[in-house]
Amino acid sequence: MKKSFVVTFAFVVLLAVASGAGAVDQKNTGCGLGSMVFEGQNGLVSQVSAATTNGTSGNQTFGITTGTSNCEEYKTWTMNEKVNVFVADNMDSVAKDIARGHGEYLDTMASLMEVTPAQRPELYARLQQNFSRIYPSPAVTPADVLRNISQITSSM
Repeated sequence: MKKSFVVTFAFVVLLAVASGAGAVDQKNTGCGLGSMVFEGQNGLVSQVSAATTNGTSGNQTFGITTGTSNCEEYKTWTMNEKVNVFVADNMDSVAKDIARGHGEYLDTMASLMEVTPAQRPELYARLQQNFSRIYPSPAVTPADVLRNISQITSSM
């Protein structure tokens, strides 16, 4: 009985020392429920617990997708899977609309990119002016097209 008390006491002391000794910024635990539960606790044990909670409970993926649980939602439209799929499925039609400077496919793409209606004329004009940079060859891939559009629109 006395031996188990000593072992338990030693473990608690070791835990307290370890959690204080490894005090660093908590940004390395990720986002999710664990980062909320252990917020402000920068010890090694609390960070491991936060990261484990984030990774095993499945809430981190939800938080990243929705921008909740101390997570940030994606910031750029190039990370938006709907835009990627749309451009991949409609490469020729998007190219024709960009060349014309208007069209149904361009409207849909702008909507998926979350470009406001007020900003669309400027977007369409810029894309039309840079058509040869967006589609530099017939072998261009959808990923290349989106990367090229991102470079052209980054200063908007």
